[in-house]
Amino acid sequence: MSIQEEKKSESFTENAVAVSNDDDDFRLLTAEARQAGERALVRKLDCRLMTTAVVIFILNYIDRVAITTARLQGLEQDLGLTTVQYETILAILYATYCPIQIPSNMVCLPSIYIGACVVGWGLTSALTGVTTNFSGIMACRVCIGIPEAAFYPGVMYLLSRWYTRKELAARSAWFYCGSCISNAFGSLIAAGILARMQGVLGLAAWRWLFYIEGAITMSFGFLTMWLLPDFPHNTRWLNAAERRLSQVRLAEDAGEADKDSDDVTIYDGFWLAIKDPKTIIFMFMTFMQILGLSFTNFFPTLTATLGFNTTITLLMAAPPWIFTSVCCVLSAWHADRSGERFFHIAGWWWVVIIGYIISLCTMATGGRYFSLFLMTIGFCGFALTLTWVSNAIPRPPAKRAAAIGLVNGFGNLGNLIGSYVWRASWGPQYHQSMIIALCSLVLSSVLGFLMRWILIKENKNMDMEKRLMEGPGRKRIEEAARLEGITFEEAVKRRKGFRYLY
Repeated sequence: MSIQEEKKSESFTENAVAVSNDDDDFRLLTAEARQAGERALVRKLDCRLMTTAVVIFILNYIDRVAITTARLQGLEQDLGLTTVQYETILAILYATYCPIQIPSNMVCLPSIYIGACVVGWGLTSALTGVTTNFSGIMACRVCIGIPEAAFYPGVMYLLSRWYTRKELAARSAWFYCGSCISNAFGSLIAAGILARMQGVLGLAAWRWLFYIEGAITMSFGFLTMWLLPDFPHNTRWLNAAERRLSQVRLAEDAGEADKDSDDVTIYDGFWLAIKDPKTIIFMFMTFMQILGLSFTNFFPTLTATLGFNTTITLLMAAPPWIFTSVCCVLSAWHADRSGERFFHIAGWWWVVIIGYIISLCTMATGGRYFSLFLMTIGFCGFALTLTWVSNAIPRPPAKRAAAIGLVNGFGNLGNLIGSYVWRASWGPQYHQSMIIALCSLVLSSVLGFLMRWILIKENKNMDMEKRLMEGPGRKRIEEAARLEGITFEEAVKRRKGFRYLY
């Protein structure tokens, strides 16, 4: 099943109506200008949207996992934390991070909103460095989850408002590579700070880690407000013709306009999403997936079980994530080329299961380190999860936004529970932890296969005619016809060619 086979055979330029030369909105929609204009538009989006999103994600994960790195340099001892208290400060972030994602993902003007949230979590991260006890660091962890909630699902939704189906998986993977890169180079940065800043101005090195990383994040947050786009119809750094072309691209891709009806509110989108069985299945699939990959919050600790000092441990933590970044991009590229989703996601979970089995069978340094490569590679699947959600629940946009927030918000409860799965008392083998994670990925695979079966069935049984000629769906098709300059009948014909990717 290739996207080329699913793609509508008619091109917009064959059906475009003639417009006057002074109608600047349509100048990129002519046959002569369309191809070059679209390439230039996508390049501009890649340079500004994608680059900004990747950098923010790098900063996001560096700030979030700084606490696990600081643990290696005496954070627990300086604050007098017990093992249970440390696990709690890891878990408590998700108490605010998960529920706030749903309303947060429906806020307008993402450039300002996301930028402000970046500044907010950078400030909270920096304030973590001044804490002196369990209560103080708990307060910081609770607060940092609030601004962070806006970021990942918000950017995934924003990408789905700009890129077509054949472009989205690769961009989502590039975006998620920010997480992998931050896990890799965040450890290297942390190693340098922890090795050189101990005792500077009378402060512990782990405090400098939070100060430096928080200050960098805040600075980039202000820049984000200028760099990020909003939506195709109102982005200030695109001209009128580029905004029109952006809307037409998405209308052609799905056969209907990527906009909500005037009477559809964000609350309508929420109820539409929650009543769709696909949303519920995706929610539990993602929850089990993230629980199965929850080792990421303890990765420096797992690397430390190899028996090296702090600096070498952090340096050894980098290569598995670099390898995962490469695999992530290649997997997404092939997913876009083939139009396939399930095996490009679940296949990587099965590699993680092999990694867990190896770790359960040996404590040898070589075997254990190799298993870390196989474990991190599971995030190649996670990188495409919300892309699949966008493909399976494409319209209306309010429903898609709510579904992405629900899936990622509920799914990240897996990290909350995972904070207690990797117990220090089960180390250094962590056999119990790995068995729990392994079983979670098996269940996630079952739910993913169920979703694939549902989408195949819906593609076979689509009764498009009845659904397209009434209600909000008709309005979106009429809007697509208006944007593209074609008749309603031609727009309906294109919409009937739409199929879910599975």
